[in-house]
Order: sequence, then C-alpha cells, then structure tokens
Amino acid sequence: MAGASSSKGIKLLVDFGPLVVFFIAYKAAGLMSATVALIIATVIALAIGYIATKRLAIMPLITAVVVVIFGGLTLWFNDAVFIKMKPTIVQGIFAVLLFGGLALKRPTLQYVMGDALQLTEAGWRILTLRFALFFTAMAILNEIVWRNVSEDLWIDFKVFGILGLTILFSLSQMPLMKRHMIEGDEAA
Repeated sequence: MAGASSSKGIKLLVDFGPLVVFFIAYKAAGLMSATVALIIATVIALAIGYIATKRLAIMPLITAVVVVIFGGLTLWFNDAVFIKMKPTIVQGIFAVLLFGGLALKRPTLQYVMGDALQLTEAGWRILTLRFALFFTAMAILNEIVWRNVSEDLWIDFKVFGILGLTILFSLSQMPLMKRHMIEGDEAA
C-alpha cells in the first residue's frame, strides 16, 4: 500500500511540480525567469519519474520535449510567444496521437491509462475520441486566450484554467468509464 501511495506522489510531482514552480517563479521574477525554472523543473521531474518507475511515461516525455524546445526558443529570442504557444503544441500533439490511434484502431489512451483502468474496447474508443476532441478544444482555447488577454491573465489561465478544465472534463467522463468498466475476472 505504501508503494502505491508513493507512486501516486511521484506522479503528482511529475505532473504538477513544474507547473507550480513556473507559477511561483513568474510571480517572483517574471516570465523569462519562470521559463528557465519551468525547463529545469520539468527535466528534474521527468528524471525523478524515471528513477521511481524505471520507465518514461509518454505524456510527461512529450511535455518535457516541448517545454525544452519552446522554452529554449523563448529564452533564445527573448520572445514570450514561444512559451505561450507551448500549451497549444502539447495539447495538439496529444490530440493528434489520440486521433491517430483511433484511425489505426488502437485507442492510444488505453496504452497510457491501461494499468489504472480496465474498460471494454468500445469504452476505450469512446473515451479516446472524447479526449482527442477535448485536447483539440484546449489547444484552440489556449490560442484564443494568449492572443487576446494580458500576460498575467494568460498565466492564470495556463496554471488554473487549463488544469481546472482538464479535471472537470476528466470527472465528466466518469459515467462513461463506469458504464464500460471491466470488473474482476473479466479484466483478466
């Protein structure tokens, strides 16, 4: 039981640690310093995740690559546009991967979440489609927000809005997951 608890703690650290570091650094020292802090925190979180699990999870790995590239471009050109586009790129990549998996009749989400969730084949297809559409909508929403609001407001949206909408969307999928859940012997 302690192993599962520490595993969840590591996952939370990998998923949300860099975001917290980014937000604090932004409030303390501005966007360029926050970008440096985000790159460092993301690489450290990815390394911690790898050390703890002996594998690189695909979503944090994709996020880390995009953070390093777009964060690096932000710093190199001293232009915040790149870091503001980062959520669009990450969400877009996730959407493309999920749509691609559906096109190949391999629900990508099942490979990402399969250990934590046992669903019917139809359940995985529907859930993957819904998440692909959600990530597409989030990519579009980020583009609309960063292009039309102040930097401070975009930071709040990036940290709280994207996270909040993702949690709400995930929770809204619970009835679907419950309906398509495979129980006990069926899962084996």
